Amino acid sequence: MTTNDLRIGDAERDAVAAALRDHYAQGRLDSAELDERLDSVLAAKTRGHLKEVVRDLPAPNGLPEPERALVPPMAFHPGRRHHHHPRHHHGRRHPAFPLLLALFAAVAFTAGPGAAFFTLFQVALLIWIVRGVVRLAAARRAPR
Repeated sequence: MTTNDLRIGDAERDAVAAALRDHYAQGRLDSAELDERLDSVLAAKTRGHLKEVVRDLPAPNGLPEPERALVPPMAFHPGRRHHHHPRHHHGRRHPAFPLLLALFAAVAFTAGPGAAFFTLFQVALLIWIVRGVVRLAAARRAPR
């Protein structure tokens, strides 16, 4: 069964009749054509019958738009290799990690592992606070 074979109701007939009246008002139809087409619309049983009545008229013709398949936002698109969102950094390493590891090793060999953990904690906390302040400032500057 095609969409042309689908039965129609009063709402579809009324929409096409209103569109025919608009086309008459714009001079595309004369009164005899309008009457003839309105009779056909009132007698129409399927969408195909309505399409036949308005086949030579431009849109809007009162017929419902054909339903299109919705494409999800992250759907596969041939030719596009990877979707990159600016806030997602898959697999990217942070430059702070090797620096923290080097700091830990240097302090551990000079002052001992306890001091190294304490120093590492302080530096990581400082980086976290600075990063949060920078992000907060950027969020306030961003347009809404």
